[in-house]
Amino acid sequence: MTMNLVQLPYPALVQKVEPAITVNWPLAEPTVVGWGGDSIHSNLPHVIWPSERWAYDLVMEPYNTGSTHLEDYGIWNKEVLSPVFGTVIAAHDDEADIMPGSEDVLSMEGNHVYLQMERTGTYLLLNHLKKDSVTVKVGDDVQPGDVLGRVGNSGSTSEPHLHIHHQRQNPLQTLHPILAEGLPLYFQDTDADAMPQKGTVVTQELTK
Repeated sequence: MTMNLVQLPYPALVQKVEPAITVNWPLAEPTVVGWGGDSIHSNLPHVIWPSERWAYDLVMEPYNTGSTHLEDYGIWNKEVLSPVFGTVIAAHDDEADIMPGSEDVLSMEGNHVYLQMERTGTYLLLNHLKKDSVTVKVGDDVQPGDVLGRVGNSGSTSEPHLHIHHQRQNPLQTLHPILAEGLPLYFQDTDADAMPQKGTVVTQELTK
């Protein structure tokens, strides 16, 4: 709204936006929330944009090292798990992973899997996956825990991480990806708050 000159959260109150959804954590190992939450302080790159109002960037130790080698980042090549029951509406992994810190960006999203969720009909987007790692195809039905691909460093990214967000509109049918309506996204069965904030270490609890 302000062309990023004035950094203000996109006007939406988490308590009043529906449908919110609660899903499983998308990674099997302890994960750090690089950006996440409902404020400029905890989620600056996302809250200013409509579609990414409640997006998360997830990393693992070590991260933010300044290394130019992908293998020096803890989340590199980790399996990405489906957080929900849903149907794959897009699956792309032809884009090369870029060197950390590089500006050789080929697209905003990079390699990705997009799911339409069974429970709400809304959409879950998982971006910046590793080239040639996606294990699903358009039309596949998935359930929580199914492997979707692996974390990479494709798209608009400074280092390996997983971007995940929830939105109302089909991402394949929006005029521009950033103009979709972002929706609240919560996580269940973890050792952290349902909407974890920047800096939180999150582990998926094992269900009996």
